[in-house]
Amino acid sequence: MPIELKMPALSPTMEEGTLAKWLVKEGDKVSSGDLLAEIETDKATMEFEAVDEGIITKLLVAEGADGVKVGTVIATITSEDEDPSVVTPAKPVIAATISPKMENVAPAPVRAAVIAKPEGGRIKASPLAKRIASELSIDLSTITGTGPNGRIVKDDVVATPAIAAPVATLVPTPPAAIAAPALVPDFGIPHEAIKLSNMRKTIARRLTESKQQVPHIYLTVDVRLDALLKLRAELNGALEGQGVKLSVNDLLIKALAKALMQVPNCNVSFAGDTMLQYSRADISVAVSIPTGLITPIIVDAGNKSVSAISTEMAALAAKAKEGKLQPHEFQGGTASISNMGMMGIKQFDAVINPPQGMILAIGAGEKRPYIVDDALAIATVMCATGSFDHRAIDGADGAMLMKVFKELVEKPLGLVA
Repeated sequence: MPIELKMPALSPTMEEGTLAKWLVKEGDKVSSGDLLAEIETDKATMEFEAVDEGIITKLLVAEGADGVKVGTVIATITSEDEDPSVVTPAKPVIAATISPKMENVAPAPVRAAVIAKPEGGRIKASPLAKRIASELSIDLSTITGTGPNGRIVKDDVVATPAIAAPVATLVPTPPAAIAAPALVPDFGIPHEAIKLSNMRKTIARRLTESKQQVPHIYLTVDVRLDALLKLRAELNGALEGQGVKLSVNDLLIKALAKALMQVPNCNVSFAGDTMLQYSRADISVAVSIPTGLITPIIVDAGNKSVSAISTEMAALAAKAKEGKLQPHEFQGGTASISNMGMMGIKQFDAVINPPQGMILAIGAGEKRPYIVDDALAIATVMCATGSFDHRAIDGADGAMLMKVFKELVEKPLGLVA
């Protein structure tokens, strides 16, 4: 029976993708784990990995094809002992996936199941299913396989009761259809029509949904930076031999993470009739790249040293600009930070990235007249504005988070304690 390879959803927001490059050709023999193609999603270019072994009988989507919908059959594989000329195509089976960690995707619908009986003590399961089960401590022998010949695939593991409920809560309910924007009249002004990239389409859709569906509340504080800048200079002097150079943003990431741990009512996501309150602070950091904006994540930033944050952030930013981030490096996060101070922006209101409950917008630090110890002085001050999902976070809790963030920045020894 032939196996039909379908365009997978490589991220929770992906609806279509570009088949950037085939890494195999018709007639090639492939094994589990072999790379089949490179697929450009709304966030990055990722490798597409085979789960089953066999022979590539047909490539159904041309290399470079744009706008390939998720679920479209892109190729077929038959086993070596089958004659591809006489085999009737089977019902579609997703037989390939990406190699990175599990995405936040909804459980697959229930299909006709076959128990994956151990053969000689071995349970038939795809490599990705085994990885996910190992990470989540799930016993594969208790799972019913729905893949070819009863093989356990990723969807079977994701759909287990132990994780199906929490995974499903992270997938936003599909919004009501948003009216398409009216066509822009041609007034005879010279122009060039630029086709939107998959990333830009996703940014447009998600930010529109965020502003329409999430009631934003904005809270702004002035934060004095002098002590932070002094500490940064001292730390950079001490770290010079290690090749580490801290940025102001590295310290602000740490400050936001620690503030979220001190004010857990803001480290939340709104999930319909429930609320998810996180026990660690994973900070998504806005990074501008040529095709749009992406937010690599510093996991558990509150418990990492500022030097570790700096090193990790530099590596993630470089991968983002090369389009090489893996899904687990930009999917998730409990809150975001966006810093446009380096471009001279004094203050702005950022748009929340659902399902996160808040985002912090950082403005430029500038010397201003400021009251220091009841006397007028010159200080380096920046504006920080928190955007909060008012369904999940009350104004008083948002105000407390901004207060704690301000205190951590103005007395920064707490960031390295």
